[in-house]
Amino acid sequence: MPADRAEAVRPRHDGPSTIALLLGVVAALIPLFTVIAGGAWAALAFVLAGILLGASYLLRRIGLSAIVVTPALVALWTAAMTAVFFSDVAWFLIIPSGEAFARVPRLIEIASSDIAVGVAPLEASASLTFLIVGAVGLLVIALDHVVLTARMPLLAGVALIAVWLIPTLAVPQEMDLWAFTLLALSVLWLLRTETRARHRARSANAPRGGVGAVAAVIAASAIVVAVIAAPALPTPAAPSGGFGGGTAIDASLNLGDDLRRPAEVPVVRQWSAAAAPAYLRVATLTELNGDSWQPDRNRSVPLEEWAPEDDAAAGIEIVEDTRTVEVLDLSSAQLPVPADAVTFDGVTGAWRISAANGTVVSPSSAARGQKFEVVSRTPRPTLEQARAAEARGGPDEARELPADAPPAIAALAAEVTADASNDYDRLLALQSWFRGPDFDYSLDAPVEEGFDGSGVEAVSRFLEVRSGYCVHFASAFAIMARTLDMPSRVVVGFLPGLPTGDVVDDERVYQATTAQLHAWPEVFFDGIGWVAFEPTKSLGTAQRFASESNGSNEPEPEPTPTATPQPTSTASAAPRPEDDPTAGGATTTTFSIVSALPLVGIVAAVLLVLALPALVGLVFSRRRMSLARRGSAAAAWRLVQNAAIDLGIPVPASESPRAFGERLRDAHGAPPDAVERLVSAVERSSYALPGSFGDADGAELAADAAAIRAALFAAASAPRRLVGRLIPRSLIIRPGSTFAEAMPLSR
Repeated sequence: MPADRAEAVRPRHDGPSTIALLLGVVAALIPLFTVIAGGAWAALAFVLAGILLGASYLLRRIGLSAIVVTPALVALWTAAMTAVFFSDVAWFLIIPSGEAFARVPRLIEIASSDIAVGVAPLEASASLTFLIVGAVGLLVIALDHVVLTARMPLLAGVALIAVWLIPTLAVPQEMDLWAFTLLALSVLWLLRTETRARHRARSANAPRGGVGAVAAVIAASAIVVAVIAAPALPTPAAPSGGFGGGTAIDASLNLGDDLRRPAEVPVVRQWSAAAAPAYLRVATLTELNGDSWQPDRNRSVPLEEWAPEDDAAAGIEIVEDTRTVEVLDLSSAQLPVPADAVTFDGVTGAWRISAANGTVVSPSSAARGQKFEVVSRTPRPTLEQARAAEARGGPDEARELPADAPPAIAALAAEVTADASNDYDRLLALQSWFRGPDFDYSLDAPVEEGFDGSGVEAVSRFLEVRSGYCVHFASAFAIMARTLDMPSRVVVGFLPGLPTGDVVDDERVYQATTAQLHAWPEVFFDGIGWVAFEPTKSLGTAQRFASESNGSNEPEPEPTPTATPQPTSTASAAPRPEDDPTAGGATTTTFSIVSALPLVGIVAAVLLVLALPALVGLVFSRRRMSLARRGSAAAAWRLVQNAAIDLGIPVPASESPRAFGERLRDAHGAPPDAVERLVSAVERSSYALPGSFGDADGAELAADAAAIRAALFAAASAPRRLVGRLIPRSLIIRPGSTFAEAMPLSR
């Protein structure tokens, strides 16, 4: 390889690029601390990134070919991962054995399960540390290749921003301004280093005055706007569901936006031979940290290994129920299931169930489209047995209260339950009080009054205003139960829903929509287990076990303040029909223009995404054509080079403009006269002394560039023309780069 060519392949300014890339990786990983608690994984990831980038820099400094550097880094990554995680089964501590490779799938499976089941911030287990550190190492190798071999720092910047955004979107929170600023500066430094190297490679008379200053001003302005102005903008409302993936719900008791959706979306159906449909649980929340309830992070077992035993005390009746559940539109890793489920039939994919709360989750499957049969075995004590049992036991966190819990909540709980003589009656008194005339159901009052949350402060304000929705009723009930030293928790899921009029195997079908999203409390009784209560006014069915003297042990619905309580109308999470003058008695159809809007939006978004590269390429081409009309031979030549790259024609750095023009003329149909004029203009611009020739004819330059581009596209095959128009590779591949040399058309 000639010396000048070797110098072109191996840039002289890799040091600044390497440092900028390392800072960019560090900045991109900072948001991970919101998803995974800090620990050894962070130190290992940062050290590994530094080792890999340092090795890359040294290998390039000693003149090693770029083709060899990336495989060498992969080998170094393998040795480092083996030494840290598999040294006990490795050869010479760094060479992985067959057993080491066999452990990898299991580690990834455990880590994926921890991510799917856990709640941020996750504790970094050994498997999760392996997954994160390994992924960071592979990311660094890929970025090193893109930046220092392919010379495409912009593509690396996009990748770094994507890595930074993923944990930020997974756990919404206030933006870390320092991390964002560091990331932005790192990406800008990468771009500037590459731009400076290219400027130095140009001829001395190439125009560049003021470009660096203008770029610095624009970059600084963008960072200032993003850091200072963006946080002041109003936060957009959360979307009603995943983009084309179904309805999403917030399992952390932030259900206000979900319940206030303008249009109802059918989510789940169920049918059973039982007398009534069941509540379906999605998530369970036991830990109360003051500001909010947190979903449980319990260990789980594969669904096919689930074999629970009846823990109810002797003499407690166990009621078995078989129910079919069909999930219509729920983009969630949690499966809506009834309480006390013991067997599942028909569930597809990898699902796990928590023994502590019965929630079903998956590390890789979605609830949408699942249709399964579930058998549940529910303890159903008599009223006398419930009154004899004590609300004691359960996990320790089910009795914990924040240190700053207002004493007024405990005083109010004691006042409401003063006349009850046992724990069950105390809870019934609380339930009746919430469902009584002192409270109102409202989706708007919490927003207007500023307590649209579930923590102790929101509950305290709710107990003053006495108007809210299920989150506030359930949270207040659970917290007041804890002030009475009773273990409690909150469940998020769906009310039973409304009958659709359909019948399957002589069983009525009930359907729950997004309007039936719900939260309810549960209290643990020794010898019985977790017992659900329904404190939300006008919704669901109030808890009350039947007395032995009734001759039946079916739950007795407690009278509610509704004018005409019906079994179906009580299962709506919307305000009562009598409160809405527009509510009719007939069930409305679920299809409307509003329901079709998501599909239209998806189609429009897909078309926009498909057309976006072509639109961006068109903008750049018009800009360069404008420069060509003003006499820039370099801009006109770049239009020709980009057209060649878009069509898959190699554009190597080692080829002179005249040799490249001759190849386009002989092998790809470029017009000879236009090629000769444009090549001559480029040579004069690049090599002649300033003032030796008159100003170039801009109109002629633009016309020649357009003619050559048109001829190249005309000579290409129809599929290659289509790809070249819709997905212009010149947006990310520069003339003379490694990828520009490896194009599929060699002639």
